[in-house]
Amino acid sequence: MSRPRTGDHGMRTRLAALAVVLITLWSYAAYLTARDAADLLRVRALAQALGQPTDRLIVELQVERRLTARTVAEGRAGSALAGARDGTDRAVAGLRASAADDLGLLTAGVRERADELIRQLGGLAGLRAVADAGRADAVAGYDRLIDTAFTVYGPEWSARDSPPAVETRAIVALARARELLAREDTLLTAALAGDRITADDRRRLAELVANQRYARGEAVAGLPAADRNSYQALVDGIRFTGLLSLEDALLRADDGQPVVTEEDWRATADAALTGLQEFVRATARKSAERATPDAALVVVRTGAVLGLGLITVLALLLTWTGTVRRLIGWRDPSALPAGPDRTEHATRELFLRLTQRNQVLLRDQLTLLDAMERRESSAAETADLFQLDHLAARLRRNVEKLIILGGATPARRWRRPVPLLEVARGAMAEVADYQRVLVAPHWPWSLAGPAVTPVVHLLAELIENALRCSPADTTVRVAGEPEAEGCAIVVTDDGPGLSVTDLAEANELLADPPVGLPVGRAGLHSAALLAARCGAQVSLRSGSRGGTAAVVLLPAGLVTPTAPQPATAGPHPASMREPGENGDELPVPAHGGPPPPRLDIADPTQMATTTAAEDDR
Repeated sequence: MSRPRTGDHGMRTRLAALAVVLITLWSYAAYLTARDAADLLRVRALAQALGQPTDRLIVELQVERRLTARTVAEGRAGSALAGARDGTDRAVAGLRASAADDLGLLTAGVRERADELIRQLGGLAGLRAVADAGRADAVAGYDRLIDTAFTVYGPEWSARDSPPAVETRAIVALARARELLAREDTLLTAALAGDRITADDRRRLAELVANQRYARGEAVAGLPAADRNSYQALVDGIRFTGLLSLEDALLRADDGQPVVTEEDWRATADAALTGLQEFVRATARKSAERATPDAALVVVRTGAVLGLGLITVLALLLTWTGTVRRLIGWRDPSALPAGPDRTEHATRELFLRLTQRNQVLLRDQLTLLDAMERRESSAAETADLFQLDHLAARLRRNVEKLIILGGATPARRWRRPVPLLEVARGAMAEVADYQRVLVAPHWPWSLAGPAVTPVVHLLAELIENALRCSPADTTVRVAGEPEAEGCAIVVTDDGPGLSVTDLAEANELLADPPVGLPVGRAGLHSAALLAARCGAQVSLRSGSRGGTAAVVLLPAGLVTPTAPQPATAGPHPASMREPGENGDELPVPAHGGPPPPRLDIADPTQMATTTAAEDDR
């Protein structure tokens, strides 16, 4: 058994590194989408498993607290308090039953907060004993229990920056505002039962009124417009106008005798509390109904990334594994089957077939992403989808490049000419740092359909090479120039440039690329093979203001003019001019914006015959 060659070891290392990068990209995309899905499912599970029983408990505790305060103030117990305690006990039993169920979707923090609430509810009997002893500090104990109940919701409601999460935060805040109104009701009920409102009572009342009015206004601001209108109708109605009038009268009155009877306050407060509670529950129900499409979108997007993405990654890795074994495996003559030429050909055909199947999967994934982008209305979600789309477009570029370098034809190809500006922008869409690329707006040529895919990949290789070889705060400029026969595309960077020796070696590689897979200068090697595939020529030269300019000469057989050309074009203007010189107009890079539109087949009749991958399904 012989040892692998040194060049083979380098190839194995590069393929392994590429596999790690591919897996890392898929893992990150999968993490983002899976996190969104998990967050939404946890929020929905919290609302259904613990939110509803906790809400019922809070309402029952508020009623029991008010009647407790009234009983302590009057110095005698009544049947109403006994009934309120029975209602609270039923709510506690319901919460305990819900907490005992499987809460696997909820985080450990939610379960811990629910357990803490149940633990504190175990002291409810002792709190009632304090109230039965006539001690007014029992009311503060109920306040603490209700505060603990609200903590069950915790930060889960703010885990996703989406419309359903914003609505949920607003609904919880509105429920807390109702608690402030309930505390105001408890305070006045005790004061009116004692037939006197003290200065301390009036000070606390002023704080509660100001806080609950402000809290309601802030909470409602996070609701959709229709719900805000419904809330405004509620507060403008008789339920709340009476409450506001009584609150103002109480705040203006002097200490001593109350200006309102207990019966008037009871009727007014009950109407406002009931109306607000009905509004909170109705709004929560409508929010859950509106969140259903969002949940479906998250599930579909997660399935697309985790499913199609994983299939693509595994297929590529399996393909690369077979290729690596063929190219760089240990050479054991006894292990080779008969007919090595036939085996070599079969292996190559399998490599191409699997790669073409990966291309079909990528096409389906990109089609699904297009549909999801059109449906999504959230700016943050749309930005994530754009980035997933861009990652898939770059992965498709690698797959198609493998097919081209393997001697086959990708499925994405055109019959009719395509504007050369779209080709340049399509290449820009297939590089990572597209924000730094400037594409000139005037390209008066169309490119022959069969040459579109290889030219897109050729330009993408040159643009990506220019981006890597120039500082991150500079731009790479792409423009078209007329030639005596055809036209030229010039890609210029502002990097340190190449020495005379390196420039000569690079041009020698571009003019006569070695046969086989690239080993050194992989980007230029691929560019040379892609250029030879479509009949173009590539060369490098020093830029007039530093850096390097790559010139792609497209012969007249590949391009056709779409606008009148200058009378005297000169023999090789592309070799003398830089994009952006002589008044050429270049756009401003869109930093932070969505990726440029990828070059896809807009007209289905443009697509060539069915791919080999589809035939072989």
